[in-house]
Amino acid sequence: MKNLMRNGTILVCTICAAASAGGQGIEKIAAYAGTWTVDIQHLDTAQSKATHDHNTLRNDCWKSGGYFVCNQYVDGVSKVLLVFTYNASSRSYTSYPIPADGGAAGQGKLEIKGNVWTYPWQVKDGGKTTWFRVVNVWVKPDQIEFRQEFSTDNVTWTEMAHGTEIKTTG
Repeated sequence: MKNLMRNGTILVCTICAAASAGGQGIEKIAAYAGTWTVDIQHLDTAQSKATHDHNTLRNDCWKSGGYFVCNQYVDGVSKVLLVFTYNASSRSYTSYPIPADGGAAGQGKLEIKGNVWTYPWQVKDGGKTTWFRVVNVWVKPDQIEFRQEFSTDNVTWTEMAHGTEIKTTG
């Protein structure tokens, strides 16, 4: 699961993990389609507050040419349009979340190593950089275990949250 940062708040983005067994290249993203139940436990850290969330996510997805797109609904409300691309020569993925409120689209990377899918990003504030990542581990085709982490040195990571996503319908 990936989370998007907006106005200091981390938003859930379940669509950002896919089963490594499902297809090649951009076709892997098809694992996102469907409805998911998400349970997430946020921890009390310098970058997060302790809370527990339970959401229902529905990913309405389609492939067109070299793009894979998903309209993501959180508890029945369309929140973000996610556009994915794949560069076959570098075996790299890029995601472009477009918020429903008309805000600017973002750009992110996806790193895949087997069934572990990592979404890294960084935030610069003045002269200080903080690194973030969401690490998704597909334990079954319909279940993801994930954690959200941050680092001030890009070496030592502090867990901000962890949870599980379970696909309830395809």
